[in-house]
Amino acid sequence: MTEQETAPLRIFIVGAGLGGLAAAVALRKQGHRVEIFESSLMNKEIGAAITVQANAMRVLEYLGYEKENLKGVDFFGTVRYSSLGGEGSTNLMQFPKNTMGRAGWLCLRTDLHDELKRLAIGKEGVGPQTQLHLGKEVASCDPGEGTLRLKTGEVHRADLIIGADGIHSVIRAHVLGYEQRALPSGISTFRCLFDASKLDGLSDTEWFREGISGARVVLSPEERFRMLYLFPCHGGKVINVVAHHVDDREQDKHDWSAMASIEEVLDEFKSFHSRYLNFLKLGEQPILRWQLRALPTLPTWINGRTCLLGDAAHATLPTLGQGAGMALEDAATIGCLIPLGIERGDIPARLEAYQELRKSRGEFVNRESLEQATEPSKRGLYARSKDMQAFLVGYDAVETTQKYLRDHS
Repeated sequence: MTEQETAPLRIFIVGAGLGGLAAAVALRKQGHRVEIFESSLMNKEIGAAITVQANAMRVLEYLGYEKENLKGVDFFGTVRYSSLGGEGSTNLMQFPKNTMGRAGWLCLRTDLHDELKRLAIGKEGVGPQTQLHLGKEVASCDPGEGTLRLKTGEVHRADLIIGADGIHSVIRAHVLGYEQRALPSGISTFRCLFDASKLDGLSDTEWFREGISGARVVLSPEERFRMLYLFPCHGGKVINVVAHHVDDREQDKHDWSAMASIEEVLDEFKSFHSRYLNFLKLGEQPILRWQLRALPTLPTWINGRTCLLGDAAHATLPTLGQGAGMALEDAATIGCLIPLGIERGDIPARLEAYQELRKSRGEFVNRESLEQATEPSKRGLYARSKDMQAFLVGYDAVETTQKYLRDHS
């Protein structure tokens, strides 16, 4: 190969969340010069806790993660309870044999974020270190030219731009040519964490402590949707609390994320058995009330030499626990499609392949996540449907992309 054929591309990623960092790692592995523009200073906790299912674990293995750094708790499935109390029913998740005997990890979002950040910007990683620009807010993008204009007026030019800037994406409007906001679902969720040692002084906790390692789901039999999703993370030292509920407020008149009190949580779930209310009382500040919003299906994720990734393309509800998984799959796919040797002029065609590989799958998760929260007949379908589990967790983004490249070479 000539020097020109092996020259690395200059690639910009807007957003340093899970998807943006994962894309940086995947493209760094290929030998490209990657820069991330992040509007925040990354000095605040990002989210609470998430499930990392088998399809996402497979991407992390490709990226070279150290499982000890994730501090994950084994995820084998869920135990479902009625809000009235009583015995639970166990739903084991399917998982491929090559996932170390588990269906996934339960982990703090910050633990996963820190590991991806290490892989992206650490000196010991494969390929050139990613440059992370903090406090750099993007004002606009020219998708065809591959330029970013910052709020400061600076203009930067790249061979490829990846909009991984989340549900409030700036890049999305420039890819689409119009503004598209995520739409309210009518459901909000209270989220918080608490120290697992608090459970030692609480009676009637067998329902949470015993049985499979995984999440506990508590669902109201009433028509009005109320559901708790509870699990340990961070090596079992922290308990994650998610409390979904119908939100009767006019959504656009309230902040998408706002502080809440434990009194508000208890009032919303006052019809639940005392064992669950006592559990909720352990919640620690900050307690956030998040509106659950979802993007409608977008006509395209690509424009020129610019693409959308993760929540910027397919933000949805956490019902299937696949939000992070889809972002990681997107990242692995774009990384495999842009090996060293690809030239600037090849980028639009490679992004067409990215869209062909990713768009329908991302839209499936978007749609199902929304419907399984808002349509009573579909609630809990993912836990029951072995076919849907096989479709989602059995997917190998790296292998699928590599096969696509072989077939289209």
